[in-house]
Amino acid sequence: MPAAGPRLLGPAEVRLLAAELDLRPSKQRGQNFVIDANTVRRIVRESGVGPDDVVVEVGPGLGSLTLALLEAGARVVAVEVDDRLAARLPETVEHYAPEAADRLTVVPADALRITELPGPPPTALVANLPYNVSVPVLLHLLTLLPSLEKGLVMVQAEVADRLAAAPGSKVYGVPSVKAAWFAQVRRAGAVGRHVFWPEPNVDSGLVAWERRDPPATDVSRQQVFAVVDAAFAQRRKGLRGALRGLAGSTEAAEAALRTAGIEPLARGESLAVGDFVRIAEALAGGRA
Repeated sequence: MPAAGPRLLGPAEVRLLAAELDLRPSKQRGQNFVIDANTVRRIVRESGVGPDDVVVEVGPGLGSLTLALLEAGARVVAVEVDDRLAARLPETVEHYAPEAADRLTVVPADALRITELPGPPPTALVANLPYNVSVPVLLHLLTLLPSLEKGLVMVQAEVADRLAAAPGSKVYGVPSVKAAWFAQVRRAGAVGRHVFWPEPNVDSGLVAWERRDPPATDVSRQQVFAVVDAAFAQRRKGLRGALRGLAGSTEAAEAALRTAGIEPLARGESLAVGDFVRIAEALAGGRA
């Protein structure tokens, strides 16, 4: 008789695990645990991961999404900052999905501080990211792990909108441009508050992405991102004024913008990632 697949966690199982650990979910760490099996299966389905994937999961918590990823046949590298949760996760997987336990690796660490991961290069990132650090974690892992080809993350709804925003949108900003450097990003749906314990006071959204080659340029990503940060630091200013500090003077900023083919009084929210690259190139050329 074939072995049964992983059993997923529901509300009773999540609360039981939390009680055994004497766990009080931490707002500081953004701990809101998914208690709905249909939601984690939906996340895995939308992510497109399968048996050929090595998946990084940040903030696995009590293991709801971990079990669904293992159910899909993926290998999972789970990065968990809470020592109690990191220590308990292998035991939970051994109990609910014993046949998949050898496909789980737990890394007890802060995802923002990791510099490498054990095992084969990961191919996907699928996670219910801690909402208070979701954008920095996403950008850090995209930078650190060039082997990541695709991913799907659950974040606060407003952050999901920003990450997937196109130039000209009211919510287009630094996260939009920096994510676009690495990947094609799209909104992949909404998630209700009732699927979490404790129930958050914000709505959630899914963001899917596929890796693409960064723009071809002689300047560094750091140089381009410095232009992005400066352009949005004072959103009401035209780029000529916003980039003054970076360029050294208003005149130098205007000259660089004209070289890049950008109207000096334009604002950052109207520019695509390629426009920021051309500005960074013009600024570098002006200082050469």
